[in-house]
Amino acid sequence: VQLQASGGGLVQAGGSLRLSCAASGGTFSTYGMGWFRQPPGKEREFVAAITWAAGRTYADSVKGRFAISRDDAKKMVYLQMTNVKPEDTAVYYCAADPTGWTRRFENWGQGTQVTVSS
Repeated sequence: VQLQASGGGLVQAGGSLRLSCAASGGTFSTYGMGWFRQPPGKEREFVAAITWAAGRTYADSVKGRFAISRDDAKKMVYLQMTNVKPEDTAVYYCAADPTGWTRRFENWGQGTQVTVSS
């Protein structure tokens, strides 16, 4: 499966942004999907994931603020970001786990930059 992330940009603290990830190839509905991010000068970190059965997990730092969802008919996965903070500034990546769960991400899209101004 090939992944293409989009929707990044500049947003003020407290604002909202929705990231999208379009998939092509593969059988999207059987994949687990995830969002990761890499802040400036730091390692890549987990943000959120959703299994083939729509089970969701979140990093503690984004719980209650971010929501992951998927639309299997459109082969899309989304990350709705609300009440964003400057520490959410990062390059965001979507990824796919072919097992359908969210432990073995093998396919990665290019990143989309999110910058939160204070």
